[in-house]
Amino acid sequence: MAKTIITQGRTSTEAIEAGLKQLKVSKDKVEIKILENESKRSFFSILTPRVVKVELTLKEEVQEKKMVDSQNHVEKEKKNILNEQEIKQIKERITNFLEQFIKNQPSIKYKIEEEGDYIYIALNGEQAGSLIGYRGETLNAMQVILSSIANKGIDKKVHVILDIEHYREKRKQSLEELADKLARTVIRTEKKVTLEPMSAYERKIIHNRLQDSQRVKTYSIGEEPHRKVVIIKK
Repeated sequence: MAKTIITQGRTSTEAIEAGLKQLKVSKDKVEIKILENESKRSFFSILTPRVVKVELTLKEEVQEKKMVDSQNHVEKEKKNILNEQEIKQIKERITNFLEQFIKNQPSIKYKIEEEGDYIYIALNGEQAGSLIGYRGETLNAMQVILSSIANKGIDKKVHVILDIEHYREKRKQSLEELADKLARTVIRTEKKVTLEPMSAYERKIIHNRLQDSQRVKTYSIGEEPHRKVVIIKK
């Protein structure tokens, strides 16, 4: 069954472009039908807003490709789901590492949970805060080590997320507040703002926070580990 959408704009070109953006295809991949032409306007409608409606229908081959891509994505996700034996092995390896790592720091407690192909590890306790490091550098280094341990001998990709004393949630809130504040500054001064170097995880928080803004946009510059986010007025 063909996928059809109806979009509108002040001109047929604007309406078509809106439809192509929504379908995420080029113009040659759709059949276009003008439903309301801008030339058909009466004297009495001259003061009303100009609206042109168009109907876009995906051509069969495009739709079939989208269906195949979607099925392949689902199959890939199914293949990457960890089974009970793999989860058990991963947890055992992580537990052994953590037990050795914190054996001289009895106040630190850990919790391991899994969800799909994600392993969540939380460290809490009086001495746990010292493992965060400046701007989470030590925490991120530990996460890399734990990820390597989790993926050892596993054909599937295992994602490890480490948090210490709820640092990630606190940092996320702090960065979102910073993004809002700097966006207001950019709008007011009409000058771009370049943030200090951040990890990919933190840059993503800034990008996500401002992605729906109607007045500013973001992009990244530089090379790792000195890559930075830039906020600029649209």
